[in-house]
Amino acid sequence: MAGEKAPRAFSIEELPGHLVGEVLTSGRLAAADLARLEATCRALRPLAEYAASKLCAARAAFAVMGPAARGELLERCGGSWKKVLRFLQSVEQSSGAVATSSGSMQVATGRYHTLLVHDSSVYSCGSSLCGVLGHGPDTTQCAAFSRVSFPSLSRVINISASHNHAAFVTESGEVFTCGDNSSLCCGHGEVGRTIFRPTQVEALKGVSCKQVATGLSFTVILTRDGQVYTCGSNTHGQLGHGDTIDRATPKIIELFEGPTQVVQIAAGASYTFAVTDDGTVHSFGSCTNFCLGHGDQHDELRPRAIQSFKRRNIHVVRVSAGDEHAVALDALGHVYTWGRGYCGALGHGDENDKTSPELISSLKNQVAVQVCARKRKTFVLTDEGSVYAFGWMGFGSLGFPDRGSSDKVMKPRVLESLRDHYVSQISTGLYHTVAVTNKGIVFGFGDNERAQLGHEYIRVCLKPTEIMFQKSMEDIAIAAPSG
Repeated sequence: MAGEKAPRAFSIEELPGHLVGEVLTSGRLAAADLARLEATCRALRPLAEYAASKLCAARAAFAVMGPAARGELLERCGGSWKKVLRFLQSVEQSSGAVATSSGSMQVATGRYHTLLVHDSSVYSCGSSLCGVLGHGPDTTQCAAFSRVSFPSLSRVINISASHNHAAFVTESGEVFTCGDNSSLCCGHGEVGRTIFRPTQVEALKGVSCKQVATGLSFTVILTRDGQVYTCGSNTHGQLGHGDTIDRATPKIIELFEGPTQVVQIAAGASYTFAVTDDGTVHSFGSCTNFCLGHGDQHDELRPRAIQSFKRRNIHVVRVSAGDEHAVALDALGHVYTWGRGYCGALGHGDENDKTSPELISSLKNQVAVQVCARKRKTFVLTDEGSVYAFGWMGFGSLGFPDRGSSDKVMKPRVLESLRDHYVSQISTGLYHTVAVTNKGIVFGFGDNERAQLGHEYIRVCLKPTEIMFQKSMEDIAIAAPSG
């Protein structure tokens, strides 16, 4: 109204400290948000640190740590609670979608294909062998990221596509699968034919899920209440039911129906990992190459805790299952490897096999937030956004342009070509690797013979090369079929 004065502008510093603290600890802010707030006003630094400490304490992974471990993590993060919060948030996102400035994203690489989630929509490129790209029977290859059709209102939050089939979890907890179903790994019952488009797993209706992991001819599903279901091939007991009987539909693993909850799953070629909220790693399936971490090569038909971690009181938060080796991340950001050491894939400077988990000493001063293993190679992301790689170059899939396509990198080495970027997630396939930065930029390197890097005319990328997927997504509008 006329004559009324405009509201007076005020500084955030004028607000009562307890009110600002209440807002900052609401649970909606990321470590980067607190850092930006502090940068605008140095006087808010104590409040930003206080808020970060409270947000850390509210996280389950931090709450289960003892006082000594919490103190050590704070020390490893330079005494900054914001960095501790960044570590915790990065670890949580490492097995799913990561927050970037261009939206929520997740990347998953397979044998000759790549899947990408961007703002809950799925895109795929590369070879559509056995229908793994999800574009239907008429598509044999996609040279650029193309949007995958899902039923209306299906927002995808988690994907896995390590071998010849793919699995997806929607925001509402539903599971979809597609690809090679000859082993019944897609979970649709006694239907051995190829599934060319993402199809909902009817047996899991009413079960709210949050993560999937695809192995070679089998699938692992994690529910939101910490239960695990498996289906598909069970030759080595990788389904965890105490036998070697294949399952055509997902069956719950009874051992995990106790008080502890599973917080992350991983699937190798013929073996499985499940990490529980108390930091225990359970492994089962094929123990060829010592991948199960028990010090022997006996297959395990039921989940068995890796005692090497428990004896040393090591709290594991994430694990990755490679073809012939495995890598784990503990609650302090340390990295451990075991299995076959061929080509330096374990990062210890030699090619010796490790029958149980061993700390990578050269990374002790780094705070790792994600680990990723595949065929004879390993990647480690740090809390500063750096990428370390080691193992077999394999068509340039380690990203070092100064090394030959078949060279071996025996110890962790930082990818200098990505040093100017903060890498938030990485995934490596058979012979190619894809990384996502905190700005939503996608880089690919390695083999591109089947367009798995989203480039139509390049056969191989010896160094990280940007994948221009944005244009492809804007140009392709798919109306989901009603049936």
